[in-house]
Amino acid sequence: MSLRAVVLAIVLGILAWGFWQSGDFTEIAAGVAIFLFGMMSLEQGFRTFTGGTLETLLEASTNRLWKSVGFGIASTTLMQSSTLVSLVTISFVSAQMIPLAAGIGVVLGTNLGTTTGAWLIAGLGLRVNISAYAMPLLVFAIVLMFQRGKMAKGAGNILLGIGFLFLGIHYMKEGFDAFQETFDLAAYSMEGMAGLLVYIGIGMLITVIMQSSHATLLVVITALAAGQVTYENGLALAIGANLGTAVTTALGGMTAHLGGKRLAVAHVVFNIVTAVVAVAFMDWIRLGVDFGGNLLGFAEDDFLLRLALFHTLFNLLGVMIFAPFTKQFASLLEHYVTFVSKRTVRPQFLHKDALKVPEVTVAAVRKEVWHLYENAFSLITHGLSLRRTVVRSEQSLSDAVARTQRIMPLDIDDDYEQRIKSLQSAIVEFISESGTSGDTPAAATEQLYELRHASQNIVLAVKDMKHLHKNLSRLGLSRNRAIRERYDEIRLLIAGLLREIEQLRQEEPGASTVLALDAYKVSVERFYRGFSARLEEAIRERRMRGAEATSLMNDAGYAYDIARLLIEAAQILLVAKEKEVRLAQSQVALSDEEIQAAVEEVSSESKGRTL
Repeated sequence: MSLRAVVLAIVLGILAWGFWQSGDFTEIAAGVAIFLFGMMSLEQGFRTFTGGTLETLLEASTNRLWKSVGFGIASTTLMQSSTLVSLVTISFVSAQMIPLAAGIGVVLGTNLGTTTGAWLIAGLGLRVNISAYAMPLLVFAIVLMFQRGKMAKGAGNILLGIGFLFLGIHYMKEGFDAFQETFDLAAYSMEGMAGLLVYIGIGMLITVIMQSSHATLLVVITALAAGQVTYENGLALAIGANLGTAVTTALGGMTAHLGGKRLAVAHVVFNIVTAVVAVAFMDWIRLGVDFGGNLLGFAEDDFLLRLALFHTLFNLLGVMIFAPFTKQFASLLEHYVTFVSKRTVRPQFLHKDALKVPEVTVAAVRKEVWHLYENAFSLITHGLSLRRTVVRSEQSLSDAVARTQRIMPLDIDDDYEQRIKSLQSAIVEFISESGTSGDTPAAATEQLYELRHASQNIVLAVKDMKHLHKNLSRLGLSRNRAIRERYDEIRLLIAGLLREIEQLRQEEPGASTVLALDAYKVSVERFYRGFSARLEEAIRERRMRGAEATSLMNDAGYAYDIARLLIEAAQILLVAKEKEVRLAQSQVALSDEEIQAAVEEVSSESKGRTL
């Protein structure tokens, strides 16, 4: 029995014991389970709309930092739930509908938007109970999910996700009702830094239990009105309420893909840094509250409105700290937050014993680079929305592309970390280690250098596929026939090359291998030139807009680079092992100048036939 199975059995046993012992525990656990299921449904629903109106709206609303922040403020103000908006944004980023930097901007906005709830509670004593909407949302969701249309099912999944989020929060609140009554804030009333830290912890704990910073602020306002806590302790509780919302966001990030996990980490970091800054500059912020309160005409003893003003000021301070460095923050998260899974692909052929003999070292590295290529092959075919079995078969690729009904979602960040980067790193380290002895023959060293270059080409092709897939998912199945046909051409170019390489792998390496790949190089050059001409013609005939043509030209460039990189990698991997045969292969290979000349000759012949 594996360790994972043992851990699973222990967890299930603990849960069963908890269900037997406590009804409250059952309700809390059910709330968490429903909440997580809601997150998964929400993300699945958003993926359905990838490439449609929703993504266009999101892109327009988040393509600038100020727009992202404004989107977060407006959404949180309307929904009165910063947690829900943050969770939905995690789903957006996880589904690659908006970039990480834009998601961070939305999170900054939610922290400002949540201050509107503080003003409502302090000024009007209102609270929006979002859990009351769970049941109607679930009913509407099921009705939509029984429809045949893709968009209707997607909308149903979104409503189902939001409904289960509300329902999960509701059950968690109900389960914690017994504990809520035990919070006697007056028992912990104290002054100074100790009181500040204790009440931050209490505010955080209450928010985690009640799953609502608005509910925590209501408790704080009630305690202030009843004189249970001092004004200073109330300010600390407000800071703790902000920290508590990060716990729920982190929980939601558990089920998200890598981009969503990074945004969840960003939210937690933002809340922690904001809290630390608020504590460090508490006296200065209080001076700002006093000045602002007097300016707005608040009474000296109106601590409720002053608390709302404090909540606004310290959140605004956090946004001002992070906003100028949003892109740098996103880059740091992408670099350091990887969440490498236990499913990470491991090297199959790079064993220590292979380092003893140079020829064995080269053979092992060659096999491992092929292993890397196979993982890239799987990822790229998936990115083209084609099945590996189709590409490797004799089926018509044109028919397979034409029959495509949906563009497959692809979380390339996760796949890159687990299946590409780990192998590339292992290959580079192994090759470097092989050179430490100093007695590796020059021929072996040259081959190892070429194989490392091939592995780098494969990695770069995967990265280009990431950029290509973004527009492919948005425009690949466009109702505009001219756009759809151009993307079909791009998919066919790459799929055809992958099939060609697979077929060449089954043959003995020789001069024909090099010639076949050179012929495909000529085809790639002809494709790129012809593609540009067809785009210009479509623009002249007003069959597509300039912005769409620009996206297509960029994507044709990515396809061109992918093809060139994979051809070069295949030429290295498919060369013969014997030195004499390798020399013969290099002699028949076409140079770049010869390829360009061949393209020019074919183009001239085509024009002559046309005339």
